[in-house]
Amino acid sequence: MTRPTTHSVIVPAQARGQRLDKFLAAELAAKSVSRSHLRRLLDQGGVLVDGARRPAKYALRGGEALSVLLPGAAPASIPATKIPLDVLFEDKDLLVINKPAGLVTHPGAGHFDDTLANALLYHCRGSLKAGSKGMRPGIVHRLDKDTSGCMVAAKSEAAFTGLQAMIAAREVTRVYLALVWGDLPEDSGTIDAPLGRGADRKRMDVRPGSGKAAVTHFTVRKRYAAACELECRLETGRTHQIRAHLRSIGHAVVGDRTYKRVPQHLAPGLREALDKVLQRQALHAFKLQFRHPVTGRMIKAQAPEPADYRAARKILTGAA
Repeated sequence: MTRPTTHSVIVPAQARGQRLDKFLAAELAAKSVSRSHLRRLLDQGGVLVDGARRPAKYALRGGEALSVLLPGAAPASIPATKIPLDVLFEDKDLLVINKPAGLVTHPGAGHFDDTLANALLYHCRGSLKAGSKGMRPGIVHRLDKDTSGCMVAAKSEAAFTGLQAMIAAREVTRVYLALVWGDLPEDSGTIDAPLGRGADRKRMDVRPGSGKAAVTHFTVRKRYAAACELECRLETGRTHQIRAHLRSIGHAVVGDRTYKRVPQHLAPGLREALDKVLQRQALHAFKLQFRHPVTGRMIKAQAPEPADYRAARKILTGAA
């Protein structure tokens, strides 16, 4: 990555009354800054008006000094980085790994050489041909940074295109374990609710009429005094799907800082005990099943629950 640069401009008098976001969209058009990128800059403090943060709808007066922090240009390829991988299955076309919580899937803001994509390039040592010249080599789907568990990555172009088609056709079975707050009234169910971004750009919300179709099936595995353990199966694979869907029905994932909805009445010390052992959402991609896109072999992978997830479950069991 090249270093970020600052774009500075004095608002002309004729721009008086314009919204800040609309003025900047026109001002930065030549720099190929998309509207979604501009929204993120405004939300995250990358835009200052006379040295202060202002909302997108701020009405300009004319004469203000604006500064916009623009990210550096991304290189054409990324480096191979020696990051240990827990490989569950591998052949010449693909591999299935057990991704640890905390590992970002592919390069982005703040992460260039410490992602799963970098680790795949190092691990495969020249045999990774699927998208190896881009920023997401071998990546056909993703897990959130703080979600652990099964992921498949392609090594050959045949596997890459085949897996993409299978995921789009919903022919890949993805099963997750989740610890969620509260007691669900039913033993199983389906959440069929479209998801899209709302006012908080970091979060996905149920948006009837404007969101993308999203379907999550769930089954209760175990009930505790303040929580349940669920097995969730994805029919679609939207960003934050399980986390957003479960919060929408009042049962947010334990430890989730973005979609938090914690019961008001908990056993004394329960939340504090969980915070000590679980520094992320209690969501784990438990099983992955698909037919190998090249050989036709049925691949069934299972990732054991990580230590922090098991510790959180033990605490909830003791509180029952």
